Amino acid sequence: MSQLIGYARVSTADQNTALQLDALKVAGCEKIFIETASGARQGRPVLKEALAYAREGDAFIVYKLDRLARSLSQLISTVNDLKERKIEFRSLNEAIDTSTPAGRMTFAIFAALTEFERDVIRTRTKDGLAAARAKGKVGGRPKKLSEKDLAVARVLLSADPPLTFSEVARRLNVGPSTLYNYFPTNSRPGHKSYSDTPELPLEA
Repeated sequence: MSQLIGYARVSTADQNTALQLDALKVAGCEKIFIETASGARQGRPVLKEALAYAREGDAFIVYKLDRLARSLSQLISTVNDLKERKIEFRSLNEAIDTSTPAGRMTFAIFAALTEFERDVIRTRTKDGLAAARAKGKVGGRPKKLSEKDLAVARVLLSADPPLTFSEVARRLNVGPSTLYNYFPTNSRPGHKSYSDTPELPLEA
């Protein structure tokens, strides 16, 4: 037998859930889950419990969309999961009901907007990398050191006094983390277990 399942959330313990609870009860919810947690947290245990409780044919109901999620992508993901499980979704304040054509169209628009946002972010990232390359900066994976670079690094690190890793990395135009990949602590010049052959990084 299908059920109407309500979910209410407040951000802090001193907020009152009365408004949400009254609205969910009026909507006919037979089972209501109440959570006190920030909307930014994605690991809300009561929400997970409520979603797991819902079964095929049920309707998952919230007072407002922002009670369920803080981002459009998170909202779409949750509602799509419910849809795959053949569970309808309703938001009382926005009068959205995925069991109706209008409700389904609303979420189709939301999904399109989410994909558009992703495309914009991808485009900005590509444009940013292109601009950085044009200025002589390279994004993405760290630069690999050549044999000549490694030889220079060994000499500089073995000098008396030796240069710091930051100084050597700056001279080779790489980040210190790149240099650390080739010269871990126990294989640096001056260390008792130092070897002239640097280790290869875990990931090229």
